[in-house]
Amino acid sequence: MPTRAQVAAGLRQHRMRGVTLIELMVVLAIVAILSSLAVGSYRRYVLRANRTDATSALLRIQVGEEKYFLQNNSYTANATAAPPTGLGVASPTPNGFYIIAVTGDPNSTNNIATSFRATATAQGTQTQDTSCLTLTINDQGQRTSPSTTDCWR
Repeated sequence: MPTRAQVAAGLRQHRMRGVTLIELMVVLAIVAILSSLAVGSYRRYVLRANRTDATSALLRIQVGEEKYFLQNNSYTANATAAPPTGLGVASPTPNGFYIIAVTGDPNSTNNIATSFRATATAQGTQTQDTSCLTLTINDQGQRTSPSTTDCWR
């Protein structure tokens, strides 16, 4: 006949068999919190990585404009046209996240563009990157964005 201690030990073993509903809910809550943080962080990373589509296109335009200026003594506002009248730059950008626009500032006396301004404007899913919707660069190499300087990093 089992003793009272043996019966109590058997009952304790019987109760320790599974996971309670409360323990399961706590684990699920922790997993949900961690995954919500991870998804938000990942989304910000993707938006920041997609900005390179605009920055690389704008830097290619700047180099192309300087080359065009050396050959023609003028900048061109026709970035999408094929050389020799333009730069041959695609708009939208290669990955399609930004639309490129180039404007020249013609000299009033001889209609020669003495400066340029290239702008990349976000489109599609990249419009969720609200702090960096537009990126610009000019003939002086000044890189700007309307809300923050971190957009060019």
